[in-house]
Amino acid sequence: MLNTEDIRNKEVINIYDGKSMGFVSDIEINLKEGRIDGIVIPGDRGFMKLFGKETGDYVIKWKHVKTIGEDVILVDVPPVVE
Repeated sequence: MLNTEDIRNKEVINIYDGKSMGFVSDIEINLKEGRIDGIVIPGDRGFMKLFGKETGDYVIKWKHVKTIGEDVILVDVPPVVE
């Protein structure tokens, strides 16, 4: 079983392009349903421009999380086409 400390501060790698998206700063929890909705990455990194955002945090929905390893979390997030 996972706890929040197993997820926080891990590096997030996008398997779509192999690039680091940053480190998990927080998680989104749906208290009503008792499940994790997503992981939060601070928005002060350069990848935010790919998603059309300049500031703010980016939430990766839990459905995009593929693997949680000892040091990294692998996600599959395709780029947003403008």
